[in-house]
Amino acid sequence: MCTTQEDIGYDFEDDSKDKTKTLKPNPNIDGGWAWMIVLSSFLVHILIMGSQMALGILNMEWLEEFSQSRGLTAWVSSLSMGITLIVGVGSGMVYLPAVVMVGQYFQKRRALAQGLSTTGTGFGTFLMTVLLKYLCKEFGWRNAMFIQGAVSLNLCVCGALMRPLSSKKDANEKSVERNTSEDYHANALFRSAKPIKSNGVVHEEQEEKEGPANVKVLYNVQALECKGKSRHGKNLYALCILKRVSQLTVTIKNGFGTWYSSYFGAASLFTNRVFVAFVFWALFAYSSFVIPFIHLPEIVKQYNLSTQNDVFPLTSIIAIVHIFGKVILGIISDLPCISTWNVFLIANFTLVICILILPLMHTYIGLAMVCALIGFSSGYFSLMPVVTEDLVGIEHLANAYGIIICANGISALLGPPFAGWIYDITQKYDFSFYICGLLYMVGIIILLIQPCIQKKQSKDQPTDNTKV
Repeated sequence: MCTTQEDIGYDFEDDSKDKTKTLKPNPNIDGGWAWMIVLSSFLVHILIMGSQMALGILNMEWLEEFSQSRGLTAWVSSLSMGITLIVGVGSGMVYLPAVVMVGQYFQKRRALAQGLSTTGTGFGTFLMTVLLKYLCKEFGWRNAMFIQGAVSLNLCVCGALMRPLSSKKDANEKSVERNTSEDYHANALFRSAKPIKSNGVVHEEQEEKEGPANVKVLYNVQALECKGKSRHGKNLYALCILKRVSQLTVTIKNGFGTWYSSYFGAASLFTNRVFVAFVFWALFAYSSFVIPFIHLPEIVKQYNLSTQNDVFPLTSIIAIVHIFGKVILGIISDLPCISTWNVFLIANFTLVICILILPLMHTYIGLAMVCALIGFSSGYFSLMPVVTEDLVGIEHLANAYGIIICANGISALLGPPFAGWIYDITQKYDFSFYICGLLYMVGIIILLIQPCIQKKQSKDQPTDNTKV
């Protein structure tokens, strides 16, 4: 489905002389408040994704304290990541809007804006890794989590910076509705006050004729009229409440209908076979990126590289290079001669190769080089909203991206416990990386057949239109 210019932030102005409509771009598109949205999304990624990617530090603390298997202990970290992306509770209620709103505020430089905002993941991972190490050493892991939770309260500030991008048409409709409501209340109050005024005049004339003997009766009549006025005002207030409740009911009903039709109706996103292939890729991809963050600290300890890793942790190398990867891949994808889809696929191939060769490295230098490549190639995450929009359109971006990160959440939920379970059986992490890398390769192969699916859809489209 195509979107109108008003949906993407353009306003229409009527030209009274030419009787035509001129297109006026919203000043907040690709500028103005759009950069505040990028800043807000950047901070959200620092506080949410950065904290979750640093859970490997806490994972080692939990292994030492509870002395449970690695597969069982890894469930704690994976549940934190998975619940955020598949359920939408807690931090998940902040993460999805932070990603989607950047796409709504940018048209020309969307890939760059997404890249800048999602670099918060890299900054957050680096900062939270250092912070959690220090806090666990000084205060213990329980107090460290308490302090981390207090820091996360800054998400309220991020939410306050996010404003919906409304068109001029919506503003005019609200203004007309507000003026109509004010006129209605003013007229109602005027009609209720008019008889009181006339009665007041009558009573004044009677008071002059009959003298002060009837002053007490006059006051009683006026008191009754005031009570009637207050009762009439309460009735108006009750009617306003009923009106708002009815409007809210209609809005909820329409919203539920739109949600149901987008997921389960005839216009469901799952009727788009290309999008279905993208969802299958997401089911296998994210676990390969998450597993190194959870298990690398322990792998370094097994290889007796803790001294070198304490100087500059491998997870920090991934985080820092991840920042540059997102920005650079975003800039490259915005070039007119470059296909965003091709950049996305090349980055995925690089990442899966790094996952497969990481177990072969047993020196700090070798691991650092592979981790740097993992960090750079995983910068394709900044392209995911852009690729998703190319597949389904900006109108369905929120629902579609929600499904994608839900699939990523399932991958993050099952990946780390699976890697820990494989270690409990083999006493090595090597097979965990091999199996997850192969599953990731399956997801990439599904993406490779995407152009064939798209060509078939374009051939079938004219036939469907002819039948209609």
